[in-house]
Amino acid sequence: MKVAIVGLPQAGKRTLFTLLTGREVPASRKPEEAVEGVAAVRDVRVDELARLCRPEKTVYAENRFVLAPDMPYNEHGRGWLEAVRKCDLVCLVVRAFVSDAVYHPAGSVNAERDRTYLQGELLLADMEIVDKRLQRIEKEKRAGLRPDQKVEESALRKCMTTLEGGRPASEAPLEEHEAASLRSLELVSLLPVLCVFNVSESDLKSDFGPRSLAVSCQIESEIMAMEDPAERSGFLQAAGLESSGLDRVNAAVYDALGLMSFYTQGSDECRAWTIRKGDTAPVAGGKIHRDIQKGFIRVEVIRFEDFVAAGTEEKARELGKIQTRGKDYVLQDGDICHFLHNA
Repeated sequence: MKVAIVGLPQAGKRTLFTLLTGREVPASRKPEEAVEGVAAVRDVRVDELARLCRPEKTVYAENRFVLAPDMPYNEHGRGWLEAVRKCDLVCLVVRAFVSDAVYHPAGSVNAERDRTYLQGELLLADMEIVDKRLQRIEKEKRAGLRPDQKVEESALRKCMTTLEGGRPASEAPLEEHEAASLRSLELVSLLPVLCVFNVSESDLKSDFGPRSLAVSCQIESEIMAMEDPAERSGFLQAAGLESSGLDRVNAAVYDALGLMSFYTQGSDECRAWTIRKGDTAPVAGGKIHRDIQKGFIRVEVIRFEDFVAAGTEEKARELGKIQTRGKDYVLQDGDICHFLHNA
């Protein structure tokens, strides 16, 4: 899964990207160039499994972030669009802090105005793509449209009506076959959107509405500079926060994409695996290795809470906490799994 980080200049996108991924953006980066990096999704359940199992290696789930080119303010240019179209989620970074030392392309800081502008640019970009495709279909009508082209035309017109009404293409009343006809267009307003407001310390508890969260890149930089985990924890407690902004961003990405984690554990490795909510056991096994999905026989499942209470897999088995499930089993968030399959 890829997450596009996009926003106006000086909103804090580069800082957020570096904090999440640990990757410094090269000074030689060109304005139209996108940069990719990977962020580990910190997970207290992985930490707890590692404490109990003492494995040789601990592996967290990961999110892949793409730092897109700047979205210009009131200027023509969509250098950011290509990078965003290749992603699964759009993370809009909105500046909500005031500083005389950092300019704003609009001349003033107004977070709600900027969020509206950014979301509007996503719609306008899609309107241009849909309009061009409709113009092409009009020309193709001279030779007569195939059934699949008629389906696409209907879908495009529904999308255009929705976009012109100020709503994303994801809200267009499309049938499943109509939505399939538009996949190759890679419309960005079909993607889920998460808004990250870069705030000052005093506004960390601000509520910006659904699918939005407040993060202070300045505070996160200070937290990352602390090498002692206890010091970091104390800092968060003093600020009245349960977790860092970076952890909350990763968790929000998971939620927006409909993802969850299941786990494998042992003396060699404790690991979180990413699947979609609703995935069955064979599909989950395929995330580990495709042979597991192909030759799936059954899966042994322990709920995370039961494993922690028992302390070991052997004790959990003695207590009857291990359940055997078949190919129709839908994994639950937090399941600890052992897959049996034909080699």
